[in-house]
Amino acid sequence: MARAATPALAALVKAGVPHEVVTFDHDPRERSFGGEAVHALTARGIAAEQIYKTLVIAVPGGLGVAILPVPARLSLKAAAAALGAGKASMAEPAAAERATGYVLGAVSPFGQRKALPTVVDADALAWDRVYCSAGRRGWDVGVSPQDLIRLTGAITAGIRA
Repeated sequence: MARAATPALAALVKAGVPHEVVTFDHDPRERSFGGEAVHALTARGIAAEQIYKTLVIAVPGGLGVAILPVPARLSLKAAAAALGAGKASMAEPAAAERATGYVLGAVSPFGQRKALPTVVDADALAWDRVYCSAGRRGWDVGVSPQDLIRLTGAITAGIRA
């Protein structure tokens, strides 16, 4: 099945999580991957605030994941505090790719190579469905925020700047 061709989608299928895969054209020259998703999904009637990005951050002793709406800016201080760390910075791209198994611009919160401590912006709970990367550029997946939190073992907190 072509749609289960990413570890993210395989993890969702294995867990029996209802999901919706949305594909869109990806321009390999595009540097702002979240912008492509927002443009494609809002054209289908999905609110920009429903489209979430998965950011890998460095915290003392390792890496973590912060998931928040694409239009929002991450508060590294708030994300660090939510994960019980004193500070955080954006992870080095190579370290993020190595830990998750995904290329930048397609990092999914699901099916990562290594389970990382994860925080989801608390506003996700206001939606019936949120959209995040399905593990391939040009593919997003819609899931309930409760399933996102449960499958990633995430905590929720206000992590916007």
